[in-house]
Amino acid sequence: MSDDAGDAVTEGGDEPVVLVVEDERELRELYATWLSMEYEVRTAGTTAEGIDAIGPEIDVALLDRRLPDGSGDEVLSALRERDFNCRVAMITAVAPDFDILEMGFDDYLVKPVSRDELIEVVETMLSRRTYDDQVRRYAALVSKQVALAREKSEAELAASEEYADLESEIGELRENLDTTFSEFDDDDFQAAFLSLDSPDEDDIDFDT
Repeated sequence: MSDDAGDAVTEGGDEPVVLVVEDERELRELYATWLSMEYEVRTAGTTAEGIDAIGPEIDVALLDRRLPDGSGDEVLSALRERDFNCRVAMITAVAPDFDILEMGFDDYLVKPVSRDELIEVVETMLSRRTYDDQVRRYAALVSKQVALAREKSEAELAASEEYADLESEIGELRENLDTTFSEFDDDDFQAAFLSLDSPDEDDIDFDT
């Protein structure tokens, strides 16, 4: 592993490629070590390096939001603008606020994260790559719902028009996807959507 941010690559063969954008060198290398047994891992320590590392071969990106020259949000925007089929999880010390509703990520984890949590989120992101756009959209919205429900009080959620819109869209998508859910009732499919420990997940029945 290189001491210089942005040029650390754990070579693999046909393994999925995971991009880790994290400014703390020790944490960046720890994530790479955890993941390198199963995946090819590329790392970056700044916004510019993260954007430079973007390519069609990246399967999953794990982005910190606070970077020395900008934000992981900018790396996320660059990924979406280039329209690669890359799933993105934000892994950050920044507590989620209602601004995340406008962001195009697939999952949001607040540091610290354990080895098992990191591996699980990568596995979940890879699973979601195989689903169609509507199913991925549903999964991403539910991830935002759970992230906000963990951080915000019931009063704050109730007062937010944006959160009400989120709940409405989730409900509409769920109605449209009922047929799809009924066709996939195995544990792997359910795990690909919600490896979550929030009470909100109990309200989502996959066996309709």
